[in-house]
Order: sequence, then C-alpha cells, then structure tokens
Amino acid sequence: MAKLKLGVLISGRGSNLKALIDACKGDDFPAEIVLVIANLPGAGGLGYAEEAGIPVQVIHHRDFPDRERFEDELHQSLKRAGVELVCLAGFMRLLTENFVNRWWDRLINIHPSLLPAFRGLHTHERVLEYGARFTGCTVHFVRPAMDDGPIIAQAVVPVALDDDAESLAERVLREEHTIYALAVRMIAESRVRVVQDRVVAQGASAPRGALISPILHRHGPRGSRNPHDAKAR
Repeated sequence: MAKLKLGVLISGRGSNLKALIDACKGDDFPAEIVLVIANLPGAGGLGYAEEAGIPVQVIHHRDFPDRERFEDELHQSLKRAGVELVCLAGFMRLLTENFVNRWWDRLINIHPSLLPAFRGLHTHERVLEYGARFTGCTVHFVRPAMDDGPIIAQAVVPVALDDDAESLAERVLREEHTIYALAVRMIAESRVRVVQDRVVAQGASAPRGALISPILHRHGPRGSRNPHDAKAR
C-alpha cells in the first residue's frame, strides 16, 4: 500500500520534525516525508532531514516582495514533490487564507497548549501566570485564524507546583512528539473525517476516568488532618 506523502515546514531546531522522521522509519508507519522546507537559512532541523536522506529546500520569506509570492513558491514546491499532507513543525509564519484554502484539510499544525486555550506565543509562561493545573498540546487542521481548526489529537500534561516555563515546555514537548505521529497515522489510515468543522476519529476511543490536580497529602499544613481522610460519622 502506498504511503501518504508528507511535506514538513520548519523554521528552527526541528524537534517535531525529528519525531516524524523517527516515526516514518517504522515499516508499518503509513506515511513518508518527501520534502522538508525551511523559511530561514540555517534552520537546525534541516540537518535532521539531510541526515535521513530527505530532500530539503530553503525558501527564505525575505526573498519575496510579499506574503502571497512567498506562499506561491511554497505551494509550487510542495506540489512538485507530490506532497499530500503538509505538517507545520515550528513554522513561525502565519499563513494566509489563500494558502490555507489551497491545502484545506491537508494542512496540520501542532501547538503547545490544549486549544482553544492559550493560543499564540509564550504559551508556557501564560499557563503558569494563569495558575492552570493542566496544560498540554494539540494537533489540529489549520484554518485561517491563528491556532484554530478542527482538533485531531491532544495530550494532557499536569502543571507541577515547582514548574517554570522551561521545565513545563520540556514535558509538553515529549507529548508533542507522540501525538504528532499519532495524528499523521490516523490521517494516513483514513481514520479521520472532518464533519461540521469537528474531527470524527474512526476506530478510536477516549480514555475513561479523570485527572484531578492538586492531589492532597494525607495531612495538611502543620499536621492538620485532611477532612477527606476522616471516616464518615
């Protein structure tokens, strides 16, 4: 069976690109990366692609007079490579409605929060400032609005009481690597349909139960008893 052909767009270190490359090495993985494009010369992720023997291209956005001509070049390069699904992996350019429409339901992104919460940049700092007990990451189909679109997969990450932005980002990133490959597999195996701008996943289920944070210790401050530990009278 033919594998789904992926094009990956990056701007930086390419951590999620590396995770997709590793996933594609599996004989049973139903997708392959046929092209990696960076919009910045020297993007670190290009090295992962070159090492894996994947064709790379640099399309520097500053070489074009406007966003539309830059995106035309992106589009033509992806089409020439036979790309069927575009994966944004740390691609730090907002794409226009015209580009998104060209790749409607064939363009996915990963974002380090539980969308629709905490769209945009500086996600982990804002999670901590808000005092959220949980955060996570989301893979979604791209729509013209920033960090918007039907959700394919999410992972939940508890926020530790002693977390800073760096430690939280590190734990979230590990889950990003897992769910990006999961989302690509689901699409490649035709398990995903978009119905009224929501994803219906076939042959999948949601986990049972719930996570609760914080978890109280048996004894509260100064050795006081937790009322939940007291026997009912």
